[in-house]
Amino acid sequence: MPENKQSIGYIVGGGLKENLRVRLTIPSQQVQEGAFVVIDSSPWRFYGLVTDLQLGSTDPRFADEQSETRFPVEISRLLHGQTLFTNLEVLPALMCEIGPELDDPAYPAWRQAHPEDPQQLPVKTIPPHHAPVRLAQEGDIAEIFGRPGDKGNFVIGYTREQGHAVCVDLAKFVQRSAGVFGATGTGKSFLTRILLAGLIQYNAASVLVLDMHNEYGFDDTASDTKKAVPGLKTKFPARVRVVSLGSGAQIRGKTPDFNLEIAFKDIAPEDIELLTRELNLKETTPTTLEALVSTLGRENWFGAFREMENGAVIEDENGKKVPAPHSVAAWAFRAGVNAAAAEGLHSKLNRLFNKDYILEKPAADGIGEVIKALENGQHVVLSFGGFDTDLDYLLVSNLLTRRIRAAWEKSTNQFRTKQEKEPRPLVIVVEEAHKMLNREMAAQTTFSTIAREMRKYYVTLLIIDQRPSQIYDEVMSQLGTRISGWLGDEDDIHAVLSGLAGREALRGMLARLQPKEEVLLLGWGVAMPLPVCSRRYDAAFWDELLGSRSGRSPEQNLSDLGY
Repeated sequence: MPENKQSIGYIVGGGLKENLRVRLTIPSQQVQEGAFVVIDSSPWRFYGLVTDLQLGSTDPRFADEQSETRFPVEISRLLHGQTLFTNLEVLPALMCEIGPELDDPAYPAWRQAHPEDPQQLPVKTIPPHHAPVRLAQEGDIAEIFGRPGDKGNFVIGYTREQGHAVCVDLAKFVQRSAGVFGATGTGKSFLTRILLAGLIQYNAASVLVLDMHNEYGFDDTASDTKKAVPGLKTKFPARVRVVSLGSGAQIRGKTPDFNLEIAFKDIAPEDIELLTRELNLKETTPTTLEALVSTLGRENWFGAFREMENGAVIEDENGKKVPAPHSVAAWAFRAGVNAAAAEGLHSKLNRLFNKDYILEKPAADGIGEVIKALENGQHVVLSFGGFDTDLDYLLVSNLLTRRIRAAWEKSTNQFRTKQEKEPRPLVIVVEEAHKMLNREMAAQTTFSTIAREMRKYYVTLLIIDQRPSQIYDEVMSQLGTRISGWLGDEDDIHAVLSGLAGREALRGMLARLQPKEEVLLLGWGVAMPLPVCSRRYDAAFWDELLGSRSGRSPEQNLSDLGY
């Protein structure tokens, strides 16, 4: 079917430092905020986003008075096209040199001078007055966002007006950390499942999901619709391994592939310091931990400290009560640290000492097995099972990620110096990211280091959160692709748009997204901002992804989404 390139209006004003103004020549109800528009003005083609619609008039009298009831229908129609009008505000996002038309005698010489397809460039000039403006068609969408079916292009949603597929370049997506945002109940988990399914199906990277609420591995039930939600293990049984925290645990009645247990020797002082808020640790804690490591060894301190008796006393030869030889206080005196501080730390660490998944000698090296699976191209969902407190999540996630970071740094250095095997890209999925990446915690976590530095070592984050304003701004600035559902809080909107060009024009758009139906694509993985109707995580999605259904029309896309 030939594409409809009918004009919807023409340029009447604006500039580089402000939006372009477009006089609309069709009914205003046919254009929405967020519409993707194209301005053809040889030798350039401009791509932009409608950020506002405004009513205007050449004579205020006709706007103030109801001309429709005072004049004949024919005159009223003329007034609405001329004296009364609608202007669009268009944010110019990209420009592309298109050159002469194919039948122009100058085209062969131009093509010889431009052997490759024209590149998309930042907007550095503007179209002239009265340049025609049209809605983007399927070919325009494909030119900017990639063609569905091409290598690495994954359909994330569809244009709201016409249902044209919009892709994310997965290879580019995994090169930098990314974020999925939206208020509670806006479908972040479903959108994350869609992204993860794409990464797995197209083998763009290995994926580690830190699944605090046991949502991603095995089948689940939607809280609102009560419908079954397929887990990644169900759809990719050979490629996804579900790991449970602790031995003998089941996840939603299913047996995991293996269990993860933490050895005493795996726990480092920095893992404990990360838990300052959860354990209400004192400012003396680092000093005490340093003394424990220096006197007992980095691999032995946790187990040795655990076995010490807190408050145990004996009587000396004079009948005076003194600390027992194996007490915390006795060790503190020998190490030259404050005994009360050491006893206080021991008491607070009892919450860890008694964790069933922390053992002196686990039956298997669970952390090593997770790393091996990821290195070999498998995907791991770590389900926390019944250990779903913030304390468990912070400790295990940071400890595991610290080990992964070390492994990938080693592999990358070997690849660069010895030309050994190139490391496989890895995406670590972090739910409720503000708990680990807030201003207070960011400097201490491995995740902050990954967000800032690890893309050169093939490791990136996919952070999921409903309160992006609580994530440290330095971390937010490192995010490449951002996909956001509806946000109602101004601080959260500001955080998602921070560092992006044209962010003021996008603020209202983000606040007016339809919850659970629409998302705004921003940043590194997409060429320009665009609101889209999000794909639904349903049987139709899986049929299309796994190859049992193809050739979707735009009308079918919108129909499936309820439009």
